[in-house]
Amino acid sequence: MSHANAALTPRQRLRVARLIIDHGWPVSRAAEQFNCSWPTAKRWSERYAAMGEAGMIDRSSSPHRVANRTPQHLVRKVVHLRWKQRLGPIAIGAKLAMPASTVHAVLVRCRLNRLHHVDKRTGEVIRRYEHDKPGAMIHVDVKKLGNIPDGGGWRYVGRQRGHRNRAATPVRTGSRRHPIIGTAYVHTVIDDHSRVAYAEIHGDETAVTAVAVLKRAVSWFASRGVTVERVLSDNGSAYKSHLRRDTCRELNIKAKKTRPYRPQTNGKNERFHRTLADGWAFKRFYATESARRNALPAWLHHYNHHRPPTAIGGRPPISRLTNLPGQYT
Repeated sequence: MSHANAALTPRQRLRVARLIIDHGWPVSRAAEQFNCSWPTAKRWSERYAAMGEAGMIDRSSSPHRVANRTPQHLVRKVVHLRWKQRLGPIAIGAKLAMPASTVHAVLVRCRLNRLHHVDKRTGEVIRRYEHDKPGAMIHVDVKKLGNIPDGGGWRYVGRQRGHRNRAATPVRTGSRRHPIIGTAYVHTVIDDHSRVAYAEIHGDETAVTAVAVLKRAVSWFASRGVTVERVLSDNGSAYKSHLRRDTCRELNIKAKKTRPYRPQTNGKNERFHRTLADGWAFKRFYATESARRNALPAWLHHYNHHRPPTAIGGRPPISRLTNLPGQYT
């Protein structure tokens, strides 16, 4: 495609050049016919004579050689420090005695000015995967949240007031001296392909609870036309039980587990937990734990039907379920 200020498109350039070279028109007459300058018509005719039709396309305006380009051995050092140590332009420039602006230009040229595609721990390129259809794999995990004391937690009312609210809330576990108001276990299930999520809040993360959540999640996905084939979980005790194994066999689901101490394998669920915390759990002030729990279904609906994740092209997760009942009516 020609640039914005081009006087002629590639097709028009070819016509001008053919009139001059093939039909013997004077350059000035061809230029007048196509309302362009004499040098422009001359240039395209010469390129046509030398290269044919291939010479009618735009050429890059970048120079063939740059006299002051950063030496290749310095570029390799910049890339190594950025890739392995995740240093910024200022820190790299201090180590290599280079201007930070030059380091930044090298990083931009090497596409390392942003490191969202590099693993923070290993420095290697993140290998992303996605199953080809909804239900091919679902990810399950548990997000633990401290229950909110009556009157609000310390995040919004401050530590002093938060401690008073905690002490005044009826003791659920612990002692009077050190009251513990308990933990909310959010059992989450997310579809690998569509990112559609399902969640329930319980008071524990035992195998019985995890299995019951899995059964309801499979039924919930089935009502939306999704047949679950595999389930991926970590190596928690709830997911290694015989009850879990027998339930997966009963539901005709293949159970898979992540590699120990490798949460990146279940990264879609880990990322969903961060979204869950930012968008629901700590999004606003909740005066009681029940108020926060009552807000979960509405937030899940917003996440599934309206929130556009960038990982799936900025469309809501529900848009990837192409066989929803009533979708084409």
